[in-house]
Amino acid sequence: MKKEYLGEFEELVLTMVALLGENAYGNAIVDEISEKIGREVNLSAVHVTLYRMEDKGYVTSEMGGASNMRGGRRKRIFTVTNVGLEMLQSLKEQRQQLWSLIPDLKFTAF
Repeated sequence: MKKEYLGEFEELVLTMVALLGENAYGNAIVDEISEKIGREVNLSAVHVTLYRMEDKGYVTSEMGGASNMRGGRRKRIFTVTNVGLEMLQSLKEQRQQLWSLIPDLKFTAF
C-alpha cells in the first residue's frame, strides 16, 4: 500500500472538518478558515478537496436536513474518519518533531 500524503490545503480543510464536528459543511469550512486564520478560500476549492479526501477515506459525508433558510436545499455534512484522525495525528507529530529540531529562534531587527 502506498503512503498517502496531504497537501497544505488538504490538511487545512481536514483540520477544519475535525474542528467543526457535526457542523462541517462547505460554507462553514470557508467561514471558519477565514475567521480562524484570516485566509480567504474559494468554496469550489473546498468542495473539490472534500470530495478528494472522501475518495481517500479521510472523511465521509451525508446529507443533512433541508431548511427554509436554504430554500429547501440540504447541506452535505462531512465527518473525519478514523483514518483521517490518524493522518491528522501523524501530521501533528511530524510538525512537532521538526519544530523541536530548530535551535532557539532568535529574531533580529533589520
